Amino acid sequence: MSEVIREVMEFDVVIVGAGPSGLSAACRLMQLSKENNQQISVCVVEKGSEIGAHILSGAIIEPRAMNELFPDWQAQGAPLTTGVAKDTLLFLSDENKSITLPHAAIPKPLHNQGNYIASLGNVCRWLAEQAEALGVEVFPGFAAAEVLYHDDGTVKGIATGDMGIGKDGQPNSQYMQGMELHAKYTLFGEGCRGHLGKELINKFGLADESDAQHYGLGMKEIWDISPELHSPGLVVHGFGWPLDKNASGGFFLYHTDNNQAVVGLIVDLNYSNTHLSPFDEFQRLKHHPELAQYLKDGKRISYGARAIAKGGLNALPVMSFAGGMLLGCDAGTLNVAKIKGTHTAMKSGMLAAETIFDVLGNELDSESAESLFESKFKQSWLYEELYSSRNFGPALHKFGTLAGGGFNYIDQNWFAGKLPLSLRDNIEDHSCLLPTAKSKPIMYPKPDGVLSFDKLSSVFLSNTNHEEDQPCHLTLLDHSIPSKFTIPLYDEPATRYCPAGVYELVDEGEETRLQINAQNCLHCKTCDIKEPSQNIRWTVPEGGGGPNYPNM
Repeated sequence: MSEVIREVMEFDVVIVGAGPSGLSAACRLMQLSKENNQQISVCVVEKGSEIGAHILSGAIIEPRAMNELFPDWQAQGAPLTTGVAKDTLLFLSDENKSITLPHAAIPKPLHNQGNYIASLGNVCRWLAEQAEALGVEVFPGFAAAEVLYHDDGTVKGIATGDMGIGKDGQPNSQYMQGMELHAKYTLFGEGCRGHLGKELINKFGLADESDAQHYGLGMKEIWDISPELHSPGLVVHGFGWPLDKNASGGFFLYHTDNNQAVVGLIVDLNYSNTHLSPFDEFQRLKHHPELAQYLKDGKRISYGARAIAKGGLNALPVMSFAGGMLLGCDAGTLNVAKIKGTHTAMKSGMLAAETIFDVLGNELDSESAESLFESKFKQSWLYEELYSSRNFGPALHKFGTLAGGGFNYIDQNWFAGKLPLSLRDNIEDHSCLLPTAKSKPIMYPKPDGVLSFDKLSSVFLSNTNHEEDQPCHLTLLDHSIPSKFTIPLYDEPATRYCPAGVYELVDEGEETRLQINAQNCLHCKTCDIKEPSQNIRWTVPEGGGGPNYPNM
């Protein structure tokens, strides 16, 4: 059988993913090249149909990294226009009652003065414009499907996926062969649970000395609300109901501009009750008076979901390896104490860019490059932030929401995150799920079509689309596992943990089969994370497929 020969393009640096980390790395590299009158070729590939199409975050953005990257970002028209005006933290004690926590009782990292409510998708679109103006080549609609390696095992670059491959695995009339992008350095900024990042972590043993990574599933909606109820800059965070003692997480409600509000729920993926449906918890959350008061006369216009990596410093893998680096949420740089990852992701990309510029200019070897990046990281405010918040997530997991919150208040407000101990949490999220026999049934109310909705109508609002005639990008490593294990033991949790209705059970007489509706996939990665047997593998579909978020 003849070897496939692809077209090859050569660059100094290839960046996978046009999120905040990848675009910040690209911009910083080109800034340095121009300041020092050096020529560096940089390419960014993005699997979304356009920049921002797959970007979803709350989002409250701390401008620290933006101030460093583009000190004049306001004059340049960056889409950070709605400053936080009022900041509230609520505890929902039940479906009707709430308690407002006084500011003095809130851990300092959760205060949002000086931050901005924004669409991270629009921020990334703006960053891409800056990158292109600086000379970066940005290619949306091309999925990085494969890591390429040199004979000595070092990273050589990536290959984009072939397009026009039918369900039968054979080229069809739309066939277009993927390309190889070779680089001196390849940066991976795919976001949480990136499939290439996952491969690299395993291949190079980058997480061998780290704690288990932990995840949350974030779901978000954008609403048009009544002008008289709209308060630009209002920020509401909360915890408690509807999640019980077997599940942790929190909600957010932000008032942006144009009489819009964004509402969302993050459910930690270490929950134990197999009957729990994060999507349905989100839908019933909106019926609480604290949220319903703003949404009841409004109109929902967008929906999306995405997993977040929230293990923090203790779970952070080594971010550099021979020929490349992991950036942002592909590594797990989110500061869970602040519930923010944009500024930390941007800073990780900037540190990578500064390292690579020094490496290329001084022709350093891979070992020296890895050492240099580690040194820059350890001396940065990014490391300082992650170190001071290292106990925040483990405290909540170990002690529960209230006791863990008390610990975090003492740790953050009294000791500035410098308590002389590091809490550990090495129980993998997928192993926390209890079987049906040990799980309490949950009866979710039927959606009312006013505040709460079903999955399929929600996916419709995400503008999700995949080319139908292509191999399924969600694969079962062992096709017998559902019928032998997850269906009888867990009542097939994939039908509930997926926030997009991708998985459903089909009765075929004597057997019940798990059906995968990949067309609905939001690329949230929850199935790859939460599946109790780790039997589901997420890979990239054809480039351009997936959600098309307008301003999430």
